[in-house]
Amino acid sequence: MRIPPSYFPRIALFVCLLCLAPISALPVFEEWKPVDPAELSLKSSTVEKEADAEGLFWEVRIDDHPDGDLIFSHYIRVKVFTDRGRESQSRIDLEYGKMYGTEIKIKDIAARTIKPDGSIVELKKEDIFERTIAKASGLKIQARSFAMPAVEPGCIIEYRWREVRVRSDANYLRLQFQRDIPVRRVQYLVKPYQYEGASFNSITMHGTSTPWVKEKNGFYSTTMTNMPAVQEEARMPPEDQVKTWMLVYYAAGDKQPEAEKYWSDVGKRFYENTKQLIKPNDEVKSMAAQLVADAKTEDDKLQRLFEFCRTKIKNVTNDANGVTAEERAKLKDNKNPSDTLKRGVGTGGDIDLLFAALATAAGFDARIVLAPDRGDLFFNKQLPNVYFIDPRMIAVNAGGAWKFFNPGYNYLPFGMLRWQEEGEQALITDPKQPVWVDTPMTSHDKSKIKRRAKLKLTEDGTLEGEVRVEFTGHSAIIRKETLDAMSESERETDLKGDLKDQISSAEITNIKIENVTDHEKPLIYSYDIRVPGYAQRTGKRLFVQPAFFQYGLKPLFSSATRKHAIYFHYPWSEDDQVDIQVPAGYALDNADAPAPFGSGKISEYKPSLAITSDGKTLVYKRTFFFGGGASVLFPVETYQAMKAYFDQLHKQDSHSIALKQPAASN
Repeated sequence: MRIPPSYFPRIALFVCLLCLAPISALPVFEEWKPVDPAELSLKSSTVEKEADAEGLFWEVRIDDHPDGDLIFSHYIRVKVFTDRGRESQSRIDLEYGKMYGTEIKIKDIAARTIKPDGSIVELKKEDIFERTIAKASGLKIQARSFAMPAVEPGCIIEYRWREVRVRSDANYLRLQFQRDIPVRRVQYLVKPYQYEGASFNSITMHGTSTPWVKEKNGFYSTTMTNMPAVQEEARMPPEDQVKTWMLVYYAAGDKQPEAEKYWSDVGKRFYENTKQLIKPNDEVKSMAAQLVADAKTEDDKLQRLFEFCRTKIKNVTNDANGVTAEERAKLKDNKNPSDTLKRGVGTGGDIDLLFAALATAAGFDARIVLAPDRGDLFFNKQLPNVYFIDPRMIAVNAGGAWKFFNPGYNYLPFGMLRWQEEGEQALITDPKQPVWVDTPMTSHDKSKIKRRAKLKLTEDGTLEGEVRVEFTGHSAIIRKETLDAMSESERETDLKGDLKDQISSAEITNIKIENVTDHEKPLIYSYDIRVPGYAQRTGKRLFVQPAFFQYGLKPLFSSATRKHAIYFHYPWSEDDQVDIQVPAGYALDNADAPAPFGSGKISEYKPSLAITSDGKTLVYKRTFFFGGGASVLFPVETYQAMKAYFDQLHKQDSHSIALKQPAASN
């Protein structure tokens, strides 16, 4: 949930800040720093001995002037040790566009390569180009890209650029101190804006706090040294949960308040500041009465209100509704739930507030809830700062228990939240006694992947036939959010790409993708597939893997060691059935099925294998679930056991059976 800014100031600005005149801009890095001969002769990293490259320094100057833009002047120098280091560090992508809720521009790029003999190759301006890079969840972001010239092991590469965040400031800004390579020294220089009655503060996350040192001309600097690389690991926590970073912000005073009292004060103040936002007027009361008139239970009433908000109010933040950026810009802000009801259109935040007002009119106690996002960071109540929570959902007291709703978020069924907000501590705001309540986590059986394949195997090992896959719960929501912004042809291309990544020889035709924009029905993929060489022929035998949907997949955990906790976003389940018609004249040579196993209530794997009575069709069934008991986060100490469990799963899924052609009779 995001409540529109027209309703009230951002919660983080409970502290009253007074704007002063802007300060002068900081100078950008205009000159390259001298290169120490010892850096050119360096043979290995001083931070991590086996590293393929090392950042010698990364310096960032930040110009904060609220009447203008927020400007970051970056300068990084990297020593390359190996060919892998050359490959990983030679291609530079500097992202820009609409990110972090802010427009970002990239300017003043300069780069050069310094060879081991001291000769220098400058990057030419014509070698800088624009491109679209694909990111997680199908999101596409623009980048200004370039390849460092003449890079080889032993070289130093360095580049600098300005990142301009339009109409932004340094209040609640994350300063990163780690990269994908180790860095000897990371330094930030900030000239904070001088707010009357507010000071510049910082919180160091996942690292040792370093002091801010007063420099000349009103600057303050902080430096960290010997920062290790952050390497991506399968199923790891959010990046900012494992990286060292610093939150900088402005606040009254520089002492951290006592946590319990702080959150209580926040909950009380937020309630008072927002209670009018969900207060129903006569029109809202009349609509609520109509909607719940013949409902028999409290759940029936809430579901009717939820479905009305979901289906009768056009959500302008939903890409599937076809609202263009220009049309969004022309839409008037809804000042209250009555406006949303009258106009029949609103943002996701508008829709959430209308639902709360309707629930209040129907006799329920409804509240706006402050909650964290575990897709970004794991919440810690002992860090008393409103930055870590936002108004995200609506809580309704039904039958003495708080239930949570978010009809303004695309594709969430009644009774579910975004996975990022499930299993979290949520603050129920109140004028007297705010309380923390744990949000429920959707069980694994609600987020299911149901797969069916009817296939035919030929004597040359080719497998072909029809496939249908259904997604429900979070498994569907995540995919729908990605697909709804795509055209039909883009969706087909995306699916083909995923299947080809798994089975490179696969030929996919007759693709159909259904219910992309329907929040109730499962997302359905169906297609025809042909895989030459699926079965391996040896003499008169064909060896075939019956777990067709797992064919070509690699083990989930490949590394022998692990640095970070294991984190699954949500519990899920899988239900597969694969029917394979065997070639004429072939019969099972062995019919041993892979063995079932499990891990108590957390997970269970059950495969079965059978042949139809006429001996013509092999029937393979497989069920699997993980995350029972809301188990999604596991400490790094459990990694070996977790790896062994999923290695066993991969082994069982890779199980092959033999089909034999009888010997010809004399």
